[in-house]
Amino acid sequence: MSRTRASQVALPDLRGRTALVTGASDGVGVEIARGLASAGADLVLPVRNREKGARVIDMIRTDSPDAAVGLRDLDLSRLASVDALAAAIRAERAPLDIVVLNAGIVLLGDPERHVSADGFELHFQTNFLGHFALTTSLLPLLQERGARIVVQLSLAAAIARPDWNDLQSERRYSPLRAYGASKAALGLFAHELARRSAAEGWGITVQLSHPGVVPDTGIAPALRARQRSGAARGLAQRLGNTPAQAAQPALRAAVADAAPVAAADAGTLAAGGSSGRSGRRGPAAAPGFFGPSGLMHFGGPADAVRPYRRLADPAAGARMWAIAEKLLRDRADAVRA
Repeated sequence: MSRTRASQVALPDLRGRTALVTGASDGVGVEIARGLASAGADLVLPVRNREKGARVIDMIRTDSPDAAVGLRDLDLSRLASVDALAAAIRAERAPLDIVVLNAGIVLLGDPERHVSADGFELHFQTNFLGHFALTTSLLPLLQERGARIVVQLSLAAAIARPDWNDLQSERRYSPLRAYGASKAALGLFAHELARRSAAEGWGITVQLSHPGVVPDTGIAPALRARQRSGAARGLAQRLGNTPAQAAQPALRAAVADAAPVAAADAGTLAAGGSSGRSGRRGPAAAPGFFGPSGLMHFGGPADAVRPYRRLADPAAGARMWAIAEKLLRDRADAVRA
């Protein structure tokens, strides 16, 4: 067993396992990658900026000199980049045992609504749709390995909900609202992925995490600045975690046992039904949820925390999955035309 830096989370021996971590060139993602490498996992790090990625590899090898780390190119705000990465991994039949969907953006302080090159609101695509496209494109490989998918949410997902009539904030935009909605969409997807895995026998396990408040990253100061109360701002600053501590919920989610999904929940699938492979593997599991255990879940040691109930709504999860599939299909049709 290895203990990650600044952590009480003991990781099992992960030698022989391969982990892919998105968003590992900055902040909490760096520490997630370092923790997995310290336990012996091989790493695949898809990054937007290779120079930053190279610096992260140097940091990882300071602690884990023998770590096997490979950089890949990935820009979640460009679906062509997502497609290229997925196609390369499929062609290589690269083993994937753990996938941590950690990358994300929040444009606090910028009142302008931004649109990706693919025409989607930038938070919606980067935080949710790009991760959906990557994961679903890799499903055959993930099934082969009985992979573990860790989905990194945020405290914003606790209060946010998708506006089904305005999913991409075209009618009413604020960066925090768009960010929260994108993280809620990601959480709905995670629960739906777990249901489909259970019902169709994919053998994929899904776990959720959130890092709390992390004062040493770019998002936390902006979030604190939006607090109306000076006391609330001070509380967030005092109770938040370092990036190394904030990585622990995701690391815990990457290795923790999960409870079997209930039969009724497993049978709830999105439109399209079973692929006929039900029962091919052992029971999949309902997502666990890990976060800081301190006051207001801003910081503190990683532990199992109360799930955000609205994200477990089967109807909403199936609806979000179907919408994402249609958006990707329509976009592919437009590119071909």
